Amino acid sequence: MAVAGNTLLHVEHLTMRFGGLVAVDDLSFDVNEGEITALIGPNGAGKTTVFNCITGFYHPSEGRLGLRHGDAAAWDMLDALTDSGARYRSQRGGTLFLLERMPDYLITHQARVARTFQNIRLFPGMTVLENLLVAQHNRLMRASGYTLFGILGLSSYGAAERAAIDKARAWLERVGLLDRADDPAGELPYGAQRRLEIARAMCTDPVLLCLDEPAAGLNPRESAELNELLLSIRADRGTSVLLIEHDMSVVMEISDHVIVLDYGVKIADGPPRAVRDDAKVIAAYLGVADEEEVAEVEAEVG
Repeated sequence: MAVAGNTLLHVEHLTMRFGGLVAVDDLSFDVNEGEITALIGPNGAGKTTVFNCITGFYHPSEGRLGLRHGDAAAWDMLDALTDSGARYRSQRGGTLFLLERMPDYLITHQARVARTFQNIRLFPGMTVLENLLVAQHNRLMRASGYTLFGILGLSSYGAAERAAIDKARAWLERVGLLDRADDPAGELPYGAQRRLEIARAMCTDPVLLCLDEPAAGLNPRESAELNELLLSIRADRGTSVLLIEHDMSVVMEISDHVIVLDYGVKIADGPPRAVRDDAKVIAAYLGVADEEEVAEVEAEVG
């Protein structure tokens, strides 16, 4: 199957079964490089299950999840990589990963896919700064020779440690939390904790940032600030964003591409305005069966 050159993530025939329950059914979509893609749908539609498959928390029952680094020609290796049984393959400045074959820690570390969670998962007893240093743990461990260089006080480890602190402080400044760097993360207001979680994910230098309901629980001002942050991440870093979101003001204002799920099946895929006006999408959100019932509900509410 040919994949467009600007595609970063290619999801093909993804299916996830839990016993007799099909949570995601034959789902295919692409996330383009440098774009914000929203995955939306009613509660129970299978959105978080899709995220869990992409980020390695679940091993999908069926399907192929390709992620590209570098040259777009890497997609030419997709079928050969699939047949080889390997997790990734590199050639001519590009690398292609098959995420369904990788454990979660390698998806984060090698494929550079970062995520946040619907329920915030910070280390509340650690400081705000320390939470961002934890995200750079692998890099620091390598620089320390797995603690030996750190114990010996070698300059290479000291330089890596300073670079990690500088990166953490730069992201804290970006999300407006530099003045809280030494405070316990658990003492931050809810909206600030949301921003800190995104900053922590960005400290891993992801090519794909997966956000699970980042606007959940935010007030309108905080939602607007979130929009600005995500747009700046896309513009300044070129990071592709895949988000699950129920706040349609966020989805419609910042998304380039929207995919709609209902009971694990894709019912719409396209630009925000077209998806918003799709009768099947309206029917799914209203909890009715078809377009005729949508018209009846619209007539009732005027």
